[in-house]
Order: sequence, then structure tokens, then C-alpha cells
Amino acid sequence: RRPDPKPDPDAPPPPAKLDPASLPADLAAFAPWWLSEPLLCEGGPAARVAPQGKAGAELMIVVEEPEAEDSETLLSGQQGKLLDAILTAFGTGREDVYLASALPRHTPGADWAAMSERGIGQVLRHHVALVAPKRLFVLGGNVLPLIGHESPHRPAMLRTFDHEGGSIPLLASWALPALLAQPRAKPVLWRAWLDWTAS
Repeated sequence: RRPDPKPDPDAPPPPAKLDPASLPADLAAFAPWWLSEPLLCEGGPAARVAPQGKAGAELMIVVEEPEAEDSETLLSGQQGKLLDAILTAFGTGREDVYLASALPRHTPGADWAAMSERGIGQVLRHHVALVAPKRLFVLGGNVLPLIGHESPHRPAMLRTFDHEGGSIPLLASWALPALLAQPRAKPVLWRAWLDWTAS
């Protein structure tokens, strides 16, 4: 029998994983945990942005990450203006939805595979379960694999989000920067919204 290989002292340590038992038990505890949990991202709690909204919202929106200029409010720049315009077209507004991001702060070049290994997908699924929205609207192809779906190739796709308590209707679209760059995607998203909300 060959001897076990010796550990390489120069190899990077394996990424620490979030302990599912450490996830907040209710939504009131989620935002403080989100702003302080060290394992959620590298570099400490600086520049993190809390989710906004109330439990049981008609619509929960999940984007990939905060915008670069966000501080107190999620999506305070150009992406936020586009989201507000989309919500107005949909006949609603931020005050009526629960708005969250998959990452706690703006992270250029985020290693989504590593974040998934760390357990960020489990955090997101738990977050949705705590909010218990009537519908889930996901903006960004990097978010969908975290909750068990493939990335959207079209500007909008209808799916369901399944979890322990049942299933929630899910509308998936491209990330807001891609929608800003591709105006032709907006009518496709609008038609998908009409189909989605008619069902």
C-alpha cells in the first residue's frame, strides 16, 4: 500500500462552508446575519447591502449582487432605475415587493462556483423560504444554478422554485446589466410576465 500523500503546505486551504445550522431561524434575524456573517464573502462586512421588504410579499425579486454605488439601499443606480421602470410597467413598486441579492455586496468577477461550494445557494434557498413570497422573480443567470435551475438563454423563462414547503411560481430573466444593454429583451420579458401572472 502506498503511503498517503503528504499535504502540500503551499496549497490554499479548502473554502470554509456555511453551516446550515447557523442560518437564521426567522426573517427578522436574517438581515443582521447577512450584514455580519464572515463566511458569506471575502473581506469582512464592509459595503454589504441588506435586503428590503416584508415576509409574505406577493413578489420576491432576487438579483445577482448590489450595484457598485449601493450603500444603504439595494440597487440605487442605473440598474435600480431600470428595475423601478420594470415594476411600474408590471403595475407594482418597490414598496410592494421583497428585494434581495444573491451576494451581500458588489463583487466584480465573482467566482460563482466557489460561492456555491461555500453554501451561498443554500443561504438563498433558505432566504426565499423565510420570505415565503407568492411569486419569485430572478434576474441573473448566476442566480438560477444556486436554486437548482440552468441559466436562462432567453430573456425570460417560466419555472417553479421547489422547497420543503411546496413550490413557488418562478420567472427568470437576464441580469439587469444585460437588460440595459439589450432593449429588445424587454418586450420578451413583458410577454412572459403577462403569461406568468395570468396563470
